[in-house]
Amino acid sequence: MPSGRSVVINGDLGSGKSTVSILLAQRLGIRRISVGDLYREMAQQRGMTALELNLHAELDDKIDHYVDRLQSDIATSGETLVVDSRLAWHFFRDALKVHLITDPHVAAHRVLGRPADTVESYESASEALCHLAERSESERVRFLDRYGADKTRLRNYDLVCDSTRATPGDIVDRILEVLATAPTELRLFIDPKRIHTTTSAPDNAPIRLSYTRPTFHAISGHAAIKAAAHNGATLIPATLAD
Repeated sequence: MPSGRSVVINGDLGSGKSTVSILLAQRLGIRRISVGDLYREMAQQRGMTALELNLHAELDDKIDHYVDRLQSDIATSGETLVVDSRLAWHFFRDALKVHLITDPHVAAHRVLGRPADTVESYESASEALCHLAERSESERVRFLDRYGADKTRLRNYDLVCDSTRATPGDIVDRILEVLATAPTELRLFIDPKRIHTTTSAPDNAPIRLSYTRPTFHAISGHAAIKAAAHNGATLIPATLAD
């Protein structure tokens, strides 16, 4: 059942946010809007790739202004929605803000496995990895310059989920859990195999992590992290250190 609160989902390219947002909207029984689909249509209409449109948008304010006005109008409409967008968290002030992350190499293989189209297609995983990084950085710089909004800053969000090995259903379950409890602090659910641990730090403390994109480092909770990885867990709860 809808909670009355919209959910906006941001994410790395290839993080699976489209699949997660579709499944979440079905579970909640509410409408889903994808700004990414709109952006890809705009690129295709101009005979560009999504990366080329991003680079063009750095020079042409009209593209971002159109998309931003659309998102702002949607945000103020009052409708409870699931929104798939890399900048919706900046416009939807009262929504639950979810950020999906994934290992860059996994993301590249996912994108490479999609059906080729005129907007975005790659011949190899290395090419996809390079172009996805360029596109993400192009967006990050543009958003930072125009809005002072850094999409890679994890504390912009209410929930960060790692989709490297977790299924879309697992991630939707975490989103619904957080949506029901309405936490006041950032919640992290990270793949234990992606967390760098050491043997010298204390073992029995709660799991606290630092983050230097794209890597998480364990500050505490090393034993729990290693045990979770050994047992095949794909997501474990953690907190982000100051």
